[in-house]
Amino acid sequence: MKHAFSFYPSYPPLIVVGLALSVMASPIHAETVHADTDLSPWQLRAGISLIDPQSHNGRIIQDTAAVTVDSQTGPTFNIGYYLTPNWAIDLLGGLAFKHQINVNGERAGSTKHLPPILSLQYHFRPEATIRPFVGVGINYTRFLDEKLDSGAKLSLGSSWGPAVQAGVDIALDAHWTLGGDIRYARIDTRTKINGANVGTVEINPTVYSLNVGYRF
Repeated sequence: MKHAFSFYPSYPPLIVVGLALSVMASPIHAETVHADTDLSPWQLRAGISLIDPQSHNGRIIQDTAAVTVDSQTGPTFNIGYYLTPNWAIDLLGGLAFKHQINVNGERAGSTKHLPPILSLQYHFRPEATIRPFVGVGINYTRFLDEKLDSGAKLSLGSSWGPAVQAGVDIALDAHWTLGGDIRYARIDTRTKINGANVGTVEINPTVYSLNVGYRF
């Protein structure tokens, strides 16, 4: 039998902080930062992200055991390349995130995963102080160190899937920005226990990020 687990976003304090930044910057919304013609197309961002795979109706063992995967926060970075003032390519990366796996509310194991996301972004107001943008792209997720506390062998297959993004940068000067964004990524992984295929897990996390950026 094929088992599927679907995860949907919550709204943690990280987003409240991001909204507060936007409100604080709203009085200067109409201002612009004068463009520096010597700017490179490259931009780097460093910050922190929350990967939030909140479970919903995930069950295994003949549908008798509910499965949940906890959220995790960690450092991330972005590499951006501007094709034009409005269009950019962005890569989200970071260290492997470790998630605890629970069955019927009790810890059953853990896994690590790397979920880089490559996006094509559109920046609506590239010379304004407040710079909203949206993006669409693809994510590749590789699972590492899958473990079950029982000693059984857990295997989670790598996953490709679409991703969407919305965010905002607040310009401090021609080079530095404060930013925040929300991404949704489709992640499906084939799951095996002791070599037997037990179904497909649909994780579908929402990723909340805050960062500091520098345009070269």
